Amino acid sequence: MSDCEFFWGTGRRKTSVARVRVQKGTGEIKINRHSLEEYFPVVTHRQEVLAPFIATNTMGKYDVLANVKGGGPTGQSGAILLGIARALCLITPALEEKLRANSYLTRDSRMSERKKYGKRKARASYQFSKR
Repeated sequence: MSDCEFFWGTGRRKTSVARVRVQKGTGEIKINRHSLEEYFPVVTHRQEVLAPFIATNTMGKYDVLANVKGGGPTGQSGAILLGIARALCLITPALEEKLRANSYLTRDSRMSERKKYGKRKARASYQFSKR
């Protein structure tokens, strides 16, 4: 693998889609042209993004450039996690076992249930008044 070579990983969670580019570097993470701390002020979202690197002991060895659209911060951090994990598998196939053991390569299929007619939300009804 040469120094300028990079690998792409696509991640999805809820309604978020992340295109993640991973290449050898110093551990710099940019999300939509912002730093990790700037884009995700909440610590749990930052930990979720860094989880694949911690699980594979590759912290600080790769640079990440991610473009993410749709959803909120939880969905976006989950989408970036999946994208990073997929890209790491392309770089080093031996890491797949560790990533799969922590279920970082599994797409979370849970989606928001659609709103039904005659209901206030997906399942919540309007208040019923007998009199």
